[in-house]
Amino acid sequence: MTPTGAAIRPPAVAGSFYPAQPGALAALVADLYAAAGASSSAAEPATRGRTRSVLGALVPHAGIVYSGAVAAAGWRSIADPALGAEPTVVVLGTNHRAPWSHGIQAWADGAWRTPLGDVAVDLELAQEIVGLGPPFGHDRDPHLSEHSIEVQLPLLQILRPRARIVPLSVSATTADGSISAGERLGVLLARWRSQQGAVVVVISTDLAHYPSATDAGRVTDELIPAIQALDAMNLEALERDVVRRGIPGVVCGMCGIAPTLFGLATLRAIGADGAVMLAKATSADAGGPPDRTVGYLAAAFDGVTTLGR
Repeated sequence: MTPTGAAIRPPAVAGSFYPAQPGALAALVADLYAAAGASSSAAEPATRGRTRSVLGALVPHAGIVYSGAVAAAGWRSIADPALGAEPTVVVLGTNHRAPWSHGIQAWADGAWRTPLGDVAVDLELAQEIVGLGPPFGHDRDPHLSEHSIEVQLPLLQILRPRARIVPLSVSATTADGSISAGERLGVLLARWRSQQGAVVVVISTDLAHYPSATDAGRVTDELIPAIQALDAMNLEALERDVVRRGIPGVVCGMCGIAPTLFGLATLRAIGADGAVMLAKATSADAGGPPDRTVGYLAAAFDGVTTLGR
């Protein structure tokens, strides 16, 4: 239930990035999960050892007819029963549309609405995160027209209908700043997991924009080892090198590089020590033009940790 008078973030990209009709959207998401479940590459990281905990995922954020099959493979990883029925998902979005915004801005109250209903914000955890102080803050404006978090929510609603979220818009201006902030958040979330219960971190990012499908796949393969190692500094250097090399069409190696650096540092501080690559593709695989593509990747992160409650 959404409290009366709570701040509701209305859908901004329903009807463009995903269907606006609830029935069509629910059917599409169900199909995406079915396809992810049929893929042998979508094995859940919990199968690697029963003492390990799922801590987070990396998922793409394009229109779900293009990136949804890859995103579903990533979201399936947080179906781990050990997380219980009501985990909190800290969703790290990038900042495509709010150049004035800096730091890491939370939507720290109310709920986010999609055609499938409302997803409540975990008020207590959101306020604790804002309480960490700069670069953390509470500013709704960067979220209002941004799609990178919104497009994840229908996938979450079908998978975990009772989950809560903490949406964070990440636009830290330096790699060092992103990593330092992530380490601080990770310490908080490690304590939260041990005392309060299940919380997972989801990084929302696409990969290379806009090379050929072949070059997009090569960029993804170059960046994967740093993601697997949760090596944020190396990933930043590799992504910068991708842009500097002048690969035809490439404007970035990851459009969500800031939330990814921030998220890897957060996950490492919580206790993650490995990542499983679950799926990868380009927009050409979903029918887009092969000479101008976007790369997509899904990964899951786990480690040996404990949950409270």
